[in-house]
Formats: sequence, structure tokens, C-alpha cells
Amino acid sequence: MPHSAVGPRVLLRQLREVMAEPETAQKRLDRIVVLIAANMVAEVCSIYLLRPGGLLELFATEGLNPDAVHKTRLRVGEGLVGTIAREARPLNLKEAQTHPQFAYRPETGEEAYQSFLGVPILRSGHALGVLVVQNRAQRHYSEEELEALQTTSMVLAEIAASGDLDETLATSVPRATDAATLHMEGLALAEGIALGHVVLHEPRIEIGNPIAEDGARERLRLEDGLDTLQKSVDRMMSRADVARGGEHRDVLDAYRMFARDRGWAAKMHEAVASGLTAEAAVERVQNENHARMMRMDDPYLRERLHDLDDLAHRLLRILTGQADTAAAGELPKDAILIARNMGPAELLDYDRSLVRGLVLEEGSQNSHVAIVARALRIPMVGLVEEIIEEVEPGDPIIADGDTGAVYLRPTSDIEKAYAEMARFKAKRQERYHKLRDTPAVTGDGTEISLLINAGLPVDLPHLEESGAAGVGLFRTELRFMIASAFPRLDAQTEYYNAILNEAGERPVVFRSLDIGADKVLPFMAQVKEQNPALGWRAIRMALDRPALLKLQVRALLRASAGRDLRLMFPMISEVHEFERARALVRQQEAYLRDRGHTLPERVHLGAMIEVPALIWQLPALLPMTDFVSVGSNDLCQFLFASDRDHPRLAGRYDPLSPAMLKVLHQIVRETEKHNVPLTLCGEMAGRPLEAMALLGLGYRSISMTPAAIGPIKEMVLGLDLGKLQPFVENLLDLPDHSVRLALSDFAKDHSVSV
Repeated sequence: MPHSAVGPRVLLRQLREVMAEPETAQKRLDRIVVLIAANMVAEVCSIYLLRPGGLLELFATEGLNPDAVHKTRLRVGEGLVGTIAREARPLNLKEAQTHPQFAYRPETGEEAYQSFLGVPILRSGHALGVLVVQNRAQRHYSEEELEALQTTSMVLAEIAASGDLDETLATSVPRATDAATLHMEGLALAEGIALGHVVLHEPRIEIGNPIAEDGARERLRLEDGLDTLQKSVDRMMSRADVARGGEHRDVLDAYRMFARDRGWAAKMHEAVASGLTAEAAVERVQNENHARMMRMDDPYLRERLHDLDDLAHRLLRILTGQADTAAAGELPKDAILIARNMGPAELLDYDRSLVRGLVLEEGSQNSHVAIVARALRIPMVGLVEEIIEEVEPGDPIIADGDTGAVYLRPTSDIEKAYAEMARFKAKRQERYHKLRDTPAVTGDGTEISLLINAGLPVDLPHLEESGAAGVGLFRTELRFMIASAFPRLDAQTEYYNAILNEAGERPVVFRSLDIGADKVLPFMAQVKEQNPALGWRAIRMALDRPALLKLQVRALLRASAGRDLRLMFPMISEVHEFERARALVRQQEAYLRDRGHTLPERVHLGAMIEVPALIWQLPALLPMTDFVSVGSNDLCQFLFASDRDHPRLAGRYDPLSPAMLKVLHQIVRETEKHNVPLTLCGEMAGRPLEAMALLGLGYRSISMTPAAIGPIKEMVLGLDLGKLQPFVENLLDLPDHSVRLALSDFAKDHSVSV
């Protein structure tokens, strides 16, 4: 077969003419395959598009049996076409039928054709379909022919993504994005029920016509866009907060290097030279990089390609002039945000009065955006696979933050059921609100201290609303995570002072910086670790980088002048770590005293019990502490060696197992021996049944999300500890996986609300 009869620029011009004519979508597709076949001097040209359920359907063909259109289908991974879609890379074969993945479809009549060239139709690195040319003669297609087909597939991707094929799609299998209700399951991350309409956090970048009319103009636009991108990265690098050396500087230097990478720019210029607009050229190169990234196992190389992916998004936004996120635009009154992922600062950019809920493709229970969502009482669901591909802006949607269910375009019956459920929850909250000023005292007269977990100023009004006794855990790292630069001493002091002022007479327990693992500061480089949850984090990082801890402690001491400071250290694994942290606090007290600063009335220092090894060191540790706090989330995952964010392990181990309860009981006994105040903070404290078990073990102070205060107080008021304690202690030596059922039966038999 000779090389292409005409160049890709001529083909692109012909395609533009076809798309401009008032024809049905099917006729357009039929004309497109004829044009491509003629341009490539191919005897066959076929377009396969992806259907829901991973089916690739033959949509148009020149050369194969026309009766096979909309009838021939292959699964992703099946046959040559399915392999191209799965691996997102081309196949160029001299003898297609000898390839092990060849799948024969007799209705197509393709057995007469030997040579085969197929390329994926990519959008955002994902295959929307496959474009194929075939010939009877055995030959390898040239690089120029491959380039022409890839350029054409880029145009087809834009056509498919823009909705121009909707008419044709409607003639075959219904798409998931049609009007039918779609039920999706995810992970419940922040409780509550949200009914509203879809808003894409990052609006889809609309490229429009991908075919260039003036190649020279598109080349200049690309050069100007690259220049603007490079200057914006240079400005970021020159800011005072990132200009100093360190690991973060190395990461940003690499980022800037990619922004100036000649190879990356050359590929985009080549795509423009083939006849694409500047935006389409960026999209095409980004698709290729994204597809490579999806096939890579090396996390370092994947991260580098992530950098290129991010730079491409920035360049596309420069070229199209589109806003960074939907927060900058106009929102409906019942917005439910949809995103692949989101940082906590990005959520705070939105007008809280307009945001009803949040749904992510990624996310975890302890992701920082989830923590902020819970603080703002925004229902949130995570791990909802491919929801971005399924939604359209403005679609009605229900997000159930209690169960993890998401209903896209719900029927009226589903909508009515959830609206009634939301009204029921509101009535229940009214009942809890009436208990706000009622002391949390059990039926047999034991007072229980119910505290809230907090991490942002928006959490503090919940103290008054819920009637909580104070803040049992204030996560100081959230302030750092939403800042673009490390907060200076004065800024930290002002911040902590505001928190204490807002709390008034209620005590606040600050936790020192718990960063590392999944908690990454935007202005610090993330250390690559095989197992970050067990790695360089929390007090380990703080003691190795004492300047960070010293600055924070100094700010806390200054903010607490004339009143009590309560500070605890996370992830303590051995007594010596607490001794070093305590010594650092004493040094900072002396430093401020020598300079005439007013110190706190008293400094209470505590340790978090999260690492199982510390339990056997409590006799040595407790005499040094003013209080201790159990971090039940980490203690449970470390006890069972089970990553709490791992989807396959979710729910595998129950915190209400005899093993976990026995450990918690041992901690109670040790603290009672040494007369050291004990609190537990974590998910166990905020669930009525688990909280009941904790009270039965001897816990009298528990810290939870603000929304849990009402249900827990209602449980406490109906509880007889004299009956519960011996019952719980008798469960500790059972060999059962869980004693949840036994505790539920106790609650039912004794009319305890759980």
C-alpha cells in the first residue's frame, strides 16, 4: 500500500466541512470513515465507541459488512480492538489474524484483511473508542500513517465528548448519561442526606473545534500559552515562602523543569503542525502521557507524569480562559459538588450556604477534605467510581452520606423517600437539640464528659449548639494544610488565641502537628514511603524537625497567657519520645519567661495512646503525664495490622471485638492506678453502641464529631452503668469476632437508645 494520498491537514479540513453540514450524526460518521479510508488509502476504516459495561460497539465502517454496524460488539480487553481500548495504545500489525488477541467476528467479513492499524480514541487519558484501518496486503503502516490516524482520533474524541454523536448514540444501547436513574455505591465520609443538582468542581474544559483554520496563529497561541505558564511557575518559585532551600524546593524545581521541557513542547508543536488547534494539541499530548501513566508501576515515574498532567491542565485553562474551579462561578442554591478529589482549602472556597453535598471519585474517611466536610456538616460520599463520566452539570442527584449511596437523576419515588428521610432526620435533630442543656448523667448518677473533635474555627460554634463540655481534640494541622505557606509565629499565636476565646470557659485540648502519611502540607515535600501510616509522621517528624514543633509550642504558650494550656502529642511509641517533647515545651516556657512574656496559668501535657507498644509502657509513662487520650482509629488499625482506608479491609475487623475491648479496658485500669485523666477520641466515641461499650469499660470522657453529641447524650441518659459494666467485662474473654450483637441485645433489653 502506498503512503497516505493526502496529508492530515487536508483530512482535517475535510472533516471540518463534514461536521459543519446539516446531517444526521450517523451520516456524518459514515462520511468520516469514507474520508479516512480514502486519505489513508485503506480498504477498511471502522469506528468503535465505548458503551456502558465496557462494550465497544461498531458505529461506522467503510469496507466491512454494513449490516454489522451497531451489532458487532467486543468487551474491553477482547480482540484487537478491545486490547487497544484496555491498554490505551496503538497496534500496528502486518498479520492481524496471527495475533493471539485476534477475535473473529464472521458478521463483519474482515477475514480477507491482513494488515491492521488501530489507535485509541482518548479523552483525559481514558479510551472512548478505537479507530481502525485495514488492508488485504501484509505490511506495517508507516510512522506518518500512524501520526495521521492519531490526529484524526483526537478529532473524533472531541466530537464524542462534545455530544455531537448523541443522536447516533440514542439509536443503539442507551448510555448511562441518558435520563435513566443511575444508582452508584461509594463510601460514606460525612453523614447527612443531600438532595440537589450536579456542579462539577473542575468544569470540563470545552475545546470546541479541534481543527485549526490558521496553523501559524495556533502555533503562536501555543507559544504564548507556554510562555504564560512558565512565567506563572517562575512567580510561584520566587515567592518568599518557597524560595528558601529544602525538599519542597527540589520538587518545585522539577516541576519548573517540566514546564520548560523542550520535548513536551515539541510534541505539542508537532500536533499543531498536523492541523490541530493549540488546545487540541495539548489535549492530545496529555492523553498520551496520561495513558502512559496508567500503565506505569513505578510510583516515582507516575508522580512525574502527574506533574505533566497538572501542567497540561494549567496550559489548557490558559488557552481557553476558563475558571479554575466552580467556586469562582455562579452556583445553584442546592449545589452538590462532584470531583475526582479535592483539597480542604478548595472546599472552603465555596459559599457554604449554597453547597448541599460533596461526591468524590477518590477520598477516604481520614482525608482532610472529609474532615472539613464533617466540620461544615456537608454530607459527603467518596470512592464513587467514574461518576464524573456519568454526570452532566445540572443533573438532579441525591448523596447519602449515611450509607454511601448516590442516586443520579432519581425517580420521583426515590426523591420523595429521601426527602421524607431528611425531614425525619431534622425532627430527630430537634429532639437532640432539646437535650443540649441537659447534663450528660447516666440513669444511676454517673456524669459523663462529652467533648467534640475540632480542627477549624468553623467547628467552635458547635460547642454551644451541641452543649458539649469542651474540645477533646483540636487538630492543629488543618490550619497548616489549608495555608499556602507555613504560618508564622504571630499568625499562629493569633489563631490559637481566637480558638481559646471562642471556646470561653470550656477546655480545649490541642494536638501538636500530626503531619506525614496522608496529611501532606502544600508547602512541604511528601516523603516517599512504602508504608506511610507506619512511617515518618506526627511526633517522629516533629522531633526530627524540632524547629516546627518549637514554633508551634511557642505560639500556643503565648496564646494561652493567663489561662490553662492543654497540649498532647500524637503517635507516641516510647516513653523517651514524650520526655523529649515535654523537655522542648519546658525550654520554650523558659525562653518566653526570659523575654518577659506572660505564661499560661498551667500547662497540661498529655500523650496519645495510638501505638500498641505504648500500652506496656504505661506504668513508666503515666507518672510523667497530666492526662492521656486514646486515639481509637489508629489504635484499632495498628492492633489488627489493617489499613483503615483499604477498601477490601473496610469492616473486616470490628472495634467491638473482645481483643480491642480488652486493650481499651487495660488502659482504663492503668490510668485509674495512677489517677491520670483519660479521654478517648475517634469514631468509636461517636457511635452510640460503641460509646455504650466504652462507658461499660470505664471511660468517662469521650470526644466525637459535634453531630454525635445528641445521640450519645440520649444513650447516656437511659443507661444504668451498674448493670452495664459487669455485662461488658464478661464479654472480654470471648473468642468471638465481635460482641456487637450481644451489646445490641443489652441495649434492647434495657431500653437504651443506640
